[in-house]
Order: sequence, then C-alpha cells, then structure tokens
Amino acid sequence: EVEGKIKNVTVSQKCNKWYVSIQTEFEQEIPTPNGGEIGIDMGIIRFATLSNGEYFEPINAFKTLKGKLAKLQKRFKHKTKFSKNWQKLKGRIAKLHHKIANIRKNRLHQITSTISKNHAIVYVEDLKVSNMSKSAKGTVEKPGKNVKQKSSLNRAILDQAWFEFRRQLDYKLAWNGGHLITVPPQNTSRCCPACNHTAKENRQTQANFECVDCGYQNNADVVGAINILKRGQEILATQ
Repeated sequence: EVEGKIKNVTVSQKCNKWYVSIQTEFEQEIPTPNGGEIGIDMGIIRFATLSNGEYFEPINAFKTLKGKLAKLQKRFKHKTKFSKNWQKLKGRIAKLHHKIANIRKNRLHQITSTISKNHAIVYVEDLKVSNMSKSAKGTVEKPGKNVKQKSSLNRAILDQAWFEFRRQLDYKLAWNGGHLITVPPQNTSRCCPACNHTAKENRQTQANFECVDCGYQNNADVVGAINILKRGQEILATQ
C-alpha cells in the first residue's frame, strides 16, 4: 500500500530486471531522536570507528569479486564486437558490476540505519573523497611517486563508498530527528585526546596511537573518532 499522495512514478531497467520507484507526499511528525552524540572516523582497515570504541568492518565488495571480473573482461577483449557471444559476455560483466554495487549499498544501509537509530548527533570528517582518490601517475615531465601503492589505496577508498555512507547517514538521521555535522579533518589522528599534544610521532603505526608527551595509548582510529567528537562539540557550542 502506497502512503500519501503519489507525485510521480519512475520505471527503470537494470541488468534485465525492472524497477518501479514511487515518490509520494505526506505529512509526518519529526520523531524525538534516540541516544546521544558520537564521532566517526572513516578508514580502510576499519570501515567506520565510533568514539565509544565500537567499529564496523568493511565489506570490500569490489576487492572480493575483482578476480572474477578481471577474467570476464579478459575474455571480453577477444570476442568479436556485437556478436552474440560478445553481447552475452557484456551482459554478464554488467550483472557482476550490479552485484558489486548492491552488496556495497546493502552493507552501507545496514550500518547507517544502526547508527542513525541509536544516536541524535553524529560528527564526521569533512573528507574530500575526489581529492583523496586522485591518480598519482603525474606527467612525463613530472612522474608520480609510489604510483602502485597510491592506486591500491584509491581503489580501497572508492570501494568503501565514503560519500554514499555520508549521504545515507545524513537523510536517515533527519528521518529520525537527528543531525549530521561535519568537522575539519586536519590532525584528528595525530592529536592526543588527553593532553591535546599534536605530533606525527604520536601515531607510530597505522593502528596504534601513543602520545609522546603524556603517554596516552589507544587504537589510532578510536583516537581519531574521539577527536572528531570533541571538535564537533566545540563547533556546535559556538553556533
């Protein structure tokens, strides 16, 4: 049963499957949000780490299926263009891409629904994903450095779909009466949440944080999330 006044209906087709999207209009009271404030640090090893120490594992949909995709694409190159086998293989590749996207979106919906239903205010870093995932190849005159490593990092960042995560979290929090607030990302993983000493030496490894000034220790992602929470609270207090 469709709730509200139907404004428009969109019918679309993807990978030989038909979808109907119905947009409606109705009035709804904004609910009282559950829970308090939380900061979230985004990462590759841990997809999302909360300032209370909880974290969500990444799904890595593309990484899991990239081997199968590569084999299909290799076979596709040797097919005669527009032949029946070419068209059949093209459909299989499109179907696999669609499966990867669906696995990723399903995982994002699970995580964002859990967070939005249990927190009233969520603070995240204002990450510029497009800048973070730029190619490091450079030019002939100025070739890039660590191109292979940067390429791998770029794929991992895009596979996590941080932008889509933030988009979903934003509207789901609004549905539940909550708020999403972005904070500057600078030095969130280098600043000590205990004494505020900021130095790159505080983070000796990807996972471990140890303040060289006061000795405070914690997981580096948790430290980042705590600092995001604190920074967000400071921004909110000045508004």
